[in-house]
Order: sequence, then structure tokens, then C-alpha cells
Amino acid sequence: MKFALISDIHGNLEALQKVLRDIETQGVEKIHFLGDVVGYGCNPNECVKLVNQHCDIKLLGNHDYAAMGLESTSSFNQIAQTSMQWTQSNLKKKSLEILADFEMQSKFLDYNLVHAAPGRPEDWNYILNKEQASEEFENFPESICFVGHSHLPTIFIQDADGMISQSSRQKMQFSKDKRYIVNVGSVGQPRDNDPRSCYLIVNHEAGECEYRRVEYDIQKVQEKMRKALLPEFLIERLSVGK
Repeated sequence: MKFALISDIHGNLEALQKVLRDIETQGVEKIHFLGDVVGYGCNPNECVKLVNQHCDIKLLGNHDYAAMGLESTSSFNQIAQTSMQWTQSNLKKKSLEILADFEMQSKFLDYNLVHAAPGRPEDWNYILNKEQASEEFENFPESICFVGHSHLPTIFIQDADGMISQSSRQKMQFSKDKRYIVNVGSVGQPRDNDPRSCYLIVNHEAGECEYRRVEYDIQKVQEKMRKALLPEFLIERLSVGK
């Protein structure tokens, strides 16, 4: 079975549409979503609808959670707070009803799926370095955990002796004597200095995964965000993927 993992769309409709079209060419059987369909971008309702239509497993991210009013935005920076206020004001009742059915964490085949970190998903902890990864490897029994949240496509690898390494390779062959935490990257807000959308294809039988990068009309998104009076910082960062 081949399946796709997408995450961190953040209201970026043009990016999501292009990614879904690319997925159609990859022969996948399922698409799973790892959280943060809203926040930052100006098409939250359209993105919620598409995720609900196309994805099997659908997880909540911290922005989704905040948009539903389930968590304070006090931990967000000022720009993110401004964006979230806009999102909350523009989310339709139907979108909120759809989000209410999303899960915090899920299992699929031999994999653990979560937005942030498997230990305490509701704390929205980041896995940014080997030290943080080492702690999180203790928090799931499966060999592989797929995450989003940081918008950084990277793979943490734990060998049989417990040593942790990190890889940014486009394609990874999984070894049965190792364990992995795989960040699937971001569809709508890449932050690895590559502005193209990022998502992951997993080939279960072959025991491998591969990142795919997809170009989309960034300028069109930026124009829409300016008309919506969203923060300029959020608009400009799309051009550089940072």
C-alpha cells in the first residue's frame, strides 16, 4: 500500500489544491492529514472542506484547536494571534463542525500519527533536535511515528543502541532494526528555505518514504492575503519558505 501524509496547510488553498493534484499522480490508496488545516492563510473554510473530502485520518493541530476556542492563543506570537483572530472571525459553523470530528492522535497499519509529539499531543511540543527526539522515542511503541507541527521535513533515527541521528534525505529506506520519527513537512507554510509545498509518500510494502515538493501560485496567495489585511510578515515568508 502507498499512502500520502500531508500536514500544516494553514488556509493555503492554492498549495493544497496543487498537492492534491500531485497526489493523484502517485498511485496512493489513502491520504492522511496530520493537523493545522487553518491559521495564517485566508481560505480556512475551503481547506477544511477539501481535507474532509480527501483524507481518511484527520488530526487536529494547535491552530485548529485554537480556532475552535479550545485553547488560549496566549502562547502564540503577536502575528499568529492576529491571524487566529481573523481565522476565528471567518470560520463558518460547518467548518467548526467538521473540525470537531478530527482526532488528536491515531494509528494506521504499523505507524503512529500525531501533529506535534506522541508523548502528550495536547501540549503541542516540538521535535526540533536529537535531544527532543530521544525523549519522544520513549513515548510510542511503534517503529515509526509521523508528525508535523514544525514545518521542517526531517527524519530522526534511533539505532538499536539508542543513538539518535538526523537526516534530511529526500528518500528513506526504513530498517527493521531502527526506529524513526518522520516530520512530513508543510503544505502551506514550508520553513526549510524551500517555498514549494512539501508532503510525504509512504510505500508500506517497500518500507520506504519519499518527500515530494510541489510548486504553486505563491503570488496569487499573497495577493489574497493582502486583500484580507493579514500580517505582511506571513505574506512575505511564503516567497522564501522560512
